[in-house]
Amino acid sequence: MSLIKSISGIRGTIGGKSGDALTPSDIIKFTTAFGKWVVDNTGVYKIVIGRDARVSGEMLRNLVVGTLQSIGVDVVDLGLSTTPTVELAVVDEKAGGGIVLTASHNPKQWNALKLLNQQGEFISDADGKVLLKMAEQGDVEYANVDSLGKIKYDDSYLRKHIDKILALPLVDVGAIRKANFKIAIDCVNSSGGIFVPALLKALGVKTVHELYCEPDGQFLHNPEPLPENLTALSNLVVSKKADLGIAVDPDVDRLCFVCEDGAMFGEEYTLVAVADYVLAHTPGNTVSNLSSTRALQDVTARLGGAYNASAVGEVNVVHKMKETEAVIGGEGNGGVIYPELHYGRDALVGIALFLTHLAKSGQSISVLRGTYPSYFISKNKVILTPEMNINALLVDVKKRYKKQPHNTIDGLKIEFENDWVHLRKSNTEPIVRIYAEGSSETVAENLAKKIIGDIKEYCAGAKNMLSK
Repeated sequence: MSLIKSISGIRGTIGGKSGDALTPSDIIKFTTAFGKWVVDNTGVYKIVIGRDARVSGEMLRNLVVGTLQSIGVDVVDLGLSTTPTVELAVVDEKAGGGIVLTASHNPKQWNALKLLNQQGEFISDADGKVLLKMAEQGDVEYANVDSLGKIKYDDSYLRKHIDKILALPLVDVGAIRKANFKIAIDCVNSSGGIFVPALLKALGVKTVHELYCEPDGQFLHNPEPLPENLTALSNLVVSKKADLGIAVDPDVDRLCFVCEDGAMFGEEYTLVAVADYVLAHTPGNTVSNLSSTRALQDVTARLGGAYNASAVGEVNVVHKMKETEAVIGGEGNGGVIYPELHYGRDALVGIALFLTHLAKSGQSISVLRGTYPSYFISKNKVILTPEMNINALLVDVKKRYKKQPHNTIDGLKIEFENDWVHLRKSNTEPIVRIYAEGSSETVAENLAKKIIGDIKEYCAGAKNMLSK
């Protein structure tokens, strides 16, 4: 059983003991603290909630709503929704914050409270620390019977979200309709099964082959949209002779595509392709995190913009985007952030922009993919003993490559001409994650092996490394 408190919220497995998993007492404790934090910081007694289709979602919803009512906070309940939809609703409802009940790409035994501020954006690391302290202190005064919070149920935000996307100048419904796309989709038995078909219909797509679109929370494959989990979608694209496949994660903030021949477009290239289209029509800057592909930097430079990297994490990407006035940004895990709509990863707006791009290009999706620089990322991790000083290890690796350009805003990233390696320590486990990108799989793998060898050499004396 696991309970993890981080910048992205409170998440854990369902069942077990309080403090070791996401139990009712934990849910009540953290919801109470968040409700108090919202009121203290905004003076607004209103919070928007929405959930994905996880089996435990209704249980969490009942606990969260009742807890917020008990401290006098009104609730706007969107029901089955998506993370980006809740983000938009917080602003439209003039609420003090929002809670999304989802564990994103984690398996069905997980759930979480994703916490949003008054701008509909993830709370900052500093605010998260204040909130965790409030939760541990547990100093709560509950509302009397005449001051209990009220509930408003609102299922209109599916339509509102789609309408906002259709109104964007760079979304061309006419071009998409004219292209007459045949599309296969995999919505992993979550709320994407409601939202993605509705969006495609609104965009004029007439032929949609649905896979795992019943929002019952019974994920029939690992819900993370990685190639190894999308074989059924790939087969469906080929068997139905579809023009492309679309896959989203359970809360619809990650997006990836499958080419017409069943090959993966590559989740790293979701943002690259969308940015290519946006920058061609709206010159400006871009941002992605340090572990994302160099291809975005290449595309940005070709179109006259400036690329900047942020620390890993959506809140960090958003901060850097605002700082650099970026017109498009996101993360290499298929997360597209388009500030013209809102500052949050949004698979729905990503779909609309990508289909417009594909339609106007007049190319197949595989040909479009071939127009972008090809890089390959190798993802690895090294597990260390709990006593290991990981910061000292990173300092040692930095010294070994002191002549190479490097970045230390989030672990250590070292540049090697067109290749790079990024070392990050886990906030919850004695692990160093090693991401390496190169011009071929062999180059990326060899670079990762070289760095792992350096780590082994550093650890050899004390026998601090347990496994790889």
